[in-house]
Amino acid sequence: MAKAYLIGAGPGDPGLITVKGQRVLAEADVVIYDYLASPELLAVCREDAERIYVGKKGGDHTLPQDEINALIVAKVREGKNVARLKGGDPYIFGRGAEEAEELLAAGLDFEVVPGVTSAVAGPAYAGIPLTHRRYASSVAFITGHEDPTKPDSAHNWQALATGTSTLCFFMGVKNLPYITEQLMKHGMRPDMPAALVRWGTTPRHRSWVSTVGQIAALAEREKIEAPAMLVVGEVVRLRDTLNWFERQPLFRKGVVITRSREQASDLKDLLARHGAFCHEFPTIAVAPCWDTPTTRKTVARLADFGWVVFTSVNGVRFFWETLAACGQDSRALASCRVAAIGPATAQALGERGIVPDFVPERFVAESALEGLLARGAASGAVLIPRARAARDVLPEGLSQAGAQVEVLPMYETRLAEVDPAPTLKLLQEGMLHYVTFTSSSTVENFFSLVPPQTLRPFVEQGLRLACIGPVTARTLERFGFFAHIQPHEYTIPALVAALVEDAG
Repeated sequence: MAKAYLIGAGPGDPGLITVKGQRVLAEADVVIYDYLASPELLAVCREDAERIYVGKKGGDHTLPQDEINALIVAKVREGKNVARLKGGDPYIFGRGAEEAEELLAAGLDFEVVPGVTSAVAGPAYAGIPLTHRRYASSVAFITGHEDPTKPDSAHNWQALATGTSTLCFFMGVKNLPYITEQLMKHGMRPDMPAALVRWGTTPRHRSWVSTVGQIAALAEREKIEAPAMLVVGEVVRLRDTLNWFERQPLFRKGVVITRSREQASDLKDLLARHGAFCHEFPTIAVAPCWDTPTTRKTVARLADFGWVVFTSVNGVRFFWETLAACGQDSRALASCRVAAIGPATAQALGERGIVPDFVPERFVAESALEGLLARGAASGAVLIPRARAARDVLPEGLSQAGAQVEVLPMYETRLAEVDPAPTLKLLQEGMLHYVTFTSSSTVENFFSLVPPQTLRPFVEQGLRLACIGPVTARTLERFGFFAHIQPHEYTIPALVAALVEDAG
């Protein structure tokens, strides 16, 4: 039976969605999502899933609530499983209960998948626990989106001002002067600590601390806008002590990742662990090109080769696709010695049951050539499964030394179809501080999409360019730039460490 799932997307950090929420999202036929639901979560959806944006931004709705209700009902009636993705938790000022009631009235089935509410997560990332044995034994969640011109308030301001330890106001920035005035009018002292947390848990996260008497003036002075959470109570005193998120070395540093979408995750994950705002701008698209008669014949005679040399993770990935298509597996390499240029390539081989016989100390073709020759590779046949277009240092060096070298194209890299406008917009807004390049192809393709003369003013204003190694750095120089950052070890972890050091 078709069903609607009311899913809490969490407070903004896509990693804070629940395991069940992510699973349901990945299986849904239709995804109906809000403004506050992280766009990254949509990457989990099936490619053929229908995705419908319904807004819900501070009263500015793409669809009014009654039309959202009708849309959910209509899609379930079509026999589709619907993921209704809502920021935070569906039942905490999310109007999820109203949507559930509409589904029940229509005789349709639904489930609720709770989410982490921003009232808990945003302050936690800002170092503010909502309860503490010394400071707070009760918490209230309150909507701040109340019309101050109404003759009567829905809130019991007396009870809020004097009877609850910690107050969390959702959507309260617009009415902040009214809220603080009511709290002080009903007995709260003006010097009670208060904080604002904006875009909590996201790369745009910021927090400010003041008092009930001064926080409205601070918000006006700092031009703080929604979405922001107001927290009032003695627990705010702990913010400077427990503020772990804002102390990360790459906090509020925007980093452009130019790797292919398939390979971006490891770099992105490492950067995010240090607090970076990661912006994916995949300049490379990787496509297989191994399905040819020549490739299949070569794979059928692997026993003829003394060495098989893998130069990239993609080379490993597509080589094993070839093996599978030919009805073989890792055992086909039993008589070969195997080399991997770099730890990531070695790890990819290890995941397939192959421990490389040789990994050079420096992860470039020149170092690999030296090591292979020292191990006698020149006396036999060498197979190099790699990209169709790549540097010829390794095959030419082996051939000149006497080896019988066959280069086997496994994949090709192409210029990705990506719009540079969002990246340029972030550059203009000052949101980006680093651009990372992990291969010569990423450099060349980046400048095919963003002309050097377009990037130059941003570099002159402080944008820093990071290259994974000297080959990539030399390619960057061809376009009139130099690498501000280049690690001594040519790996993704070392590149991230170099960025952290630079930011410090």
